[in-house]
Formats: sequence, structure tokens, C-alpha cells
Amino acid sequence: MSDWVPTTCMRCAVGCGHLHRGADIGNGIDVARGDAAHPVNQGLACQRGIRESQDPDGEWLNRPLVRRGGDLVPTTWDVALSEVLDGFRAVPDESVAILGSGQQTNEAAYALGKLARGGFGTRYYDANTTLCMASAVTAYYEAFGSDAPPCSYDDIPEADAHVVWGANPGVAHPVMYRWIRQAVEQGGQDGNGAELLVVDPVETGTAQDADTHVAPNPGTDLALARAVLAHLVDTDRIDADFVAEHTQGFAELRKALPHPEAAAAVAGVGMDAVETLAAAFDRRALCYWGMGVNQHVQGTDIARAIIDLTLATGNVRPGGGPFSLTGQANSMGTRVCACKGSWPGHREFTDPDERRLVADEWGVPIERLPPDPGPGPVGLFEAIGEEMGEASDQRAADTVGVEAVLTVATNPVVGMPDAGPVRERLEDTFLVAQDAFHTETTNLADVVLPAATWGESAGTAMNMERTISRVRAATGTPSGVWSDLRIIATVGARLFPDLFEDPDPDPARLFDEFAGLTAGTVADCSGIDYDRLERETAVRWPAPDEETSVAYRYFEGETDPNFDGEQDPDCEGKTDPKGESTSDAEDGDWSFPTPSGRAAFSTATGVDRAEPPDEAYPLTLTTAREADGYNTGVRSRDVDDPAPLLARVNPETLATGGLADGERAALSSRRATVTVTVAADEAVPVDLVWLPIHHPLTNHLTIDALDPRSKEPNFKQCAVRLTPSADSTPTPADD
Repeated sequence: MSDWVPTTCMRCAVGCGHLHRGADIGNGIDVARGDAAHPVNQGLACQRGIRESQDPDGEWLNRPLVRRGGDLVPTTWDVALSEVLDGFRAVPDESVAILGSGQQTNEAAYALGKLARGGFGTRYYDANTTLCMASAVTAYYEAFGSDAPPCSYDDIPEADAHVVWGANPGVAHPVMYRWIRQAVEQGGQDGNGAELLVVDPVETGTAQDADTHVAPNPGTDLALARAVLAHLVDTDRIDADFVAEHTQGFAELRKALPHPEAAAAVAGVGMDAVETLAAAFDRRALCYWGMGVNQHVQGTDIARAIIDLTLATGNVRPGGGPFSLTGQANSMGTRVCACKGSWPGHREFTDPDERRLVADEWGVPIERLPPDPGPGPVGLFEAIGEEMGEASDQRAADTVGVEAVLTVATNPVVGMPDAGPVRERLEDTFLVAQDAFHTETTNLADVVLPAATWGESAGTAMNMERTISRVRAATGTPSGVWSDLRIIATVGARLFPDLFEDPDPDPARLFDEFAGLTAGTVADCSGIDYDRLERETAVRWPAPDEETSVAYRYFEGETDPNFDGEQDPDCEGKTDPKGESTSDAEDGDWSFPTPSGRAAFSTATGVDRAEPPDEAYPLTLTTAREADGYNTGVRSRDVDDPAPLLARVNPETLATGGLADGERAALSSRRATVTVTVAADEAVPVDLVWLPIHHPLTNHLTIDALDPRSKEPNFKQCAVRLTPSADSTPTPADD
């Protein structure tokens, strides 16, 4: 019988420890369960993560494929790699576009960024994490001078109010949601009981569990957040001392605030709901937000407004704070490791000194590094086929177009907004798709490279609270399958031997290289290596030395009685070697990595929706997760024969449109028409249509409008109409 292998679940970003046991005969995971020794989850595990580790529903790739006469046919690695190299060598280096993923290990993500930025020198490099987390990232940078939550899971039981805004952790993050529910049931720290409040237009499962559900009009979250803050100001519930001593910009924000009643009316809620939310933020409050906030043309502004609420009420301290909920398992690792929007450790991308440091470490001329992080995923796909200076949109290339594309563990044919044109562009370019499963994107590829998935790979992952832990292989792979890291390094070594010496590098060596580049940064991981992870299982960054692991960032409070009061100058807090906070003090000091050392308020107030409903398209479409759906569905559905697309609609909306529960209908936006089966659901508000994000038809309808600062698309609201007849295939809209 195979031994149990400790690893990290890669299903979502909670970062639970798993124990996997490989099959005794052949390959695969025979049994998976929670790891009681892992400090993150202490043995808890959701059935979704267990099932998709043991027995995912997707169609596995086990041989390289190349296109011959219009068909994908099996081949050898030598032939497949030769075609990849020939295809990339046939175009200018900087015209190669690369799209990574939050499903890779840290080591593979770092290697891919090194290949993209230090090898090809391309601006056209991003990850599908930009499609879900970019607005939160931008908001954190603008408010605090650094990405990632200041708080951690340790703060959940300490909070008295849990405000879930535009998220459904009961579906997306089941283990974390259990902790939130337990914290509410245990009553909080102030002796007055704890409460759960949910802000969401839809009555989700999380909202059904809540003490209070506030349902704003779709897309009006900024108005609601400003109504709450204005009401807090009017009722004198601002932490004036904290604001005066540790923040900047509050006077300007106060002048810009709307009248609370007027803002509440825009959001479609009453002042009783505004008061309930204000009272929650007046306590020790954690505010968690997700895609309902980020995936909006004002995603950064809404996330900033949530952070403003925590700042104004002094809730940036243990037991409180702004906590963005990361979707993909290693989205945080992609942000820290992968050179996507910053250099490793969140080094500023355009800073000359940081660029010189990275170029010297990699042994490449600084001129090879691209001048800026690039246009984001939407701009990347718009640049396919564009010639120099001929891009139709400023988000696309302003120097050179895209002539070849490499996708790694991502499925843009389904996952991108306004997916129809994305598919058309990929059909006309040289496409290499690297994945563990058959997808709509591998269907289009010229070369398919089969990669190992979790349970088969070695490396590390980084969860949403900044904790790094090991990912280990419990089983072998078929001979035709390679790890992401080996594939990336092999391609890199053959194209850029000065950058990649080893075509099959040791993950520990890659991790050390990455961690060394973070030394002295706000995301310092230099005190972490595989030996430390073997001893401690999991370590949070910042970790500037082998003893430190910071739980709550920015707050420098008093600690245990044995602490002498001298703060480590290289870290923002003081914790014990296991990463558990030793701070139990209300008083303390704060230090933010901004030029002034203070956290910054924002001033945006107006509500902007990318595509409001009108007479021609009177309904609003929104998208969200299903409990059993995995990202674009490649581990949880049949790619070639998906189930019918189910649209949840309020019974009143169905009656107005002359539709009945269970009927097939045509759902149209200005971009396409798709067939849906309508399901009457009173949890969905009138005039809203709810679709699952995982279905391959959903994003034919969505709009690719962007948040101007984060470049994150507006997946959550667009205008649609619902009519009784439909064709079974997605078709372009007729107007």
C-alpha cells in the first residue's frame, strides 16, 4: 500500500493541507483527506477538493498533440517541442504572448515569468488572475502601498462583525466559510455576540445563513459603500485618532461624500440597511469581498471604498480589516512570483533600480526586459494579428502585435469576456496550449503539451492569507506527461540558454532563486526555504529571516509579556516562529509602505455601469460560481458535450417575458445569442438573470469593458434580453 504524502489542495485559495495516497497499480490518487498536521486547516477539508483530487471529471491529456491536416494527432515530445520552437522562432520575440494561471505552483509561475520577461522580453504576458483579482490588487497598492490582505485567518475568531460583500464563500471557499460560521456562533470578542452580514443582489446560500442580507441594485456597490461611510460620519462613529495619526486624504473624501439618503436611493436600499452596515463597521469588523466587487468597471473604486470603511473605523488591526477573497488556488503566488504586474516580491516594474537588480540576477541585458507590464489579458487578445501602430484600442499593443500565443493551465476560449472574438483571433494565430485536461483552448491549438496536475507535481503554493506550503507528488504520471516546470524550463533552455541552464530544474532551487529576489521587499520570502517548510509545514510572508512570519501586516502592537518592545526593523509585526500572532493589544502603532507612511483614502463617488439595461435589452446579466463547478469547468464537466446552460430568473421576470419554469429560451446581449433553460428562482431579484461562470456559453454574452486602473473586465453586469425561442448554437447578436 502506498504511503500518505502531505501536500496542499489546489482547488481554491484557502490552502488546506491534504494527505494523498497514490494508487498501488498505475497512476492516480487513490485516497485524499485533510491533513490534521497542517496549520491552515488542521484536518478540515471540503468534499469538492477531495473529489477533484481523487477523481476529477475532466478528460486527461496523456500525449503531446500536433495539428496535421486540420486534426490534432498524438506525437512524441521531440516532435511537439520542435514545432513549438520553430513556431516561436518564426516571429519576433516580443510578439509572443503568454497567459499563465493561478493553478501553477510558485516555481512554475516564477519560471514562466522569467521566460516571458527575461527571455522573450514580451509585454504580452499576464495570467487569468487578472480576470479576478486585479482590482483588489490595485486597491491594496493605492491604499497601503503593497498588495495582499493585511489580515489573516487568525483574525476570523477575533472579529465581532463579518461583512461579506459581493462574495459567496459558502460555495467558493467552504473551509474558510466554516471558520466564519463558527466565529459567529461563538459570539465574538466584545461580549455582545458576533454577526454575519452579506451584501449581494442575489440571495446566495451565504446570504441565507446571514443575520442580515443587504441586496443593492446590481452594480451600485460604490454608492452603498459611500452611503455607509457618510452615515458613519454623520453619526460621529469615525475613529478620529486613527484617521488623524495614520491616514491621509480623509478631509478630501469627507467633502466628496454624498448625502447618505441619496446614495442609499441609488443603491436601492433603505437607511435601515445602511445603519445596520454602519453599526457592523463600528465594531471589530472583518470585511471580505470577492468577484462581485472586483469584476466591475469600478472594481478598484469599490474595493477602495471598502478599505475606506475599515480605515475610517480603525479596523486595520488584529480582528478586523479588508480581506479580499482570492479565487484560484495560487493566485497570490502568481502575484508575488510571476513577474506579471511587478517583479518578484512586488518590486515596482518600471523602477530602474529594481529592473537592474532583476536583470543582473537573471544575467540578461536590462534592455531585454519589457518597458511596462503590458495591456492585460483583454488587450493581449486584441493585439493578436495587429501590426505595429495599428491596434484599434489603446489597451492593445502600441509597439508590436501578437503573432504567437502560449497558454499555461488556462482556458481563455471560455474564460475571457466577449469570448467569440477571442476564439476567432486564436484560430488565426500560432497557438501552443499547455494543460492537464482537454479544453476548448486545446481544441484550437497547433501544439498541445500535456502537463501534470495537482497530486502529480512538486513545488509550493501560496494561499490568500500569504501562507506558503509544499505541494508534493503522491503519484507518477504517464510517460507522455511532464510537469509545468519541466515544460517551461525545457522550452526556455532551448530558446534562451543564457537564462535557463537546466531543462528540468529542481523546484527547491527555483524557489531559492525566487525567494532571494524578494529580500528586503514588502513581500519578503527570503527567510523561507524547503527545509523550513519541512519543519513548520506552512509559513506566512513577510518572512525576512528564518524565525519570522508575520500574521497581521502594518500593525506594530504590543505583544506578549516577554517581548522587550524592540521591533524587528525588517518586518511589520512580531510573531512566533510558527506564524501565529502574539499580539493581544488594542494599542500599538501602524506603518504603511507608502511614501508618507500613512494609509490613503480614496474619493470616488459616482456610479458607473459598463452597459445599463435599456428598452432593447431590459434585463441585467450577472455571473457567479456553482458549488461543483471548477473555474471554466475542465475538471467538472464534459468539454465536448456540456449540459444545457441554466439561467436562474425571478418568477416575476419570467411571467413578464411570457416564459415558464423549465422552458428553453434565447438569451441575447449585444454580442451574441445563446440557448438557456430558465429556472424560476425567487433568490434572484426581478430583472436579473444569473448564469454560472463555468459554462462555455456564458462569456459569449459578457462585455469586455475594463476597470481603467486594474484592467480587470466587467464580468458581473451587462444588458440582456430573454425571449421564448432559441437556436442551440451561440450566434452573434443582430444589432
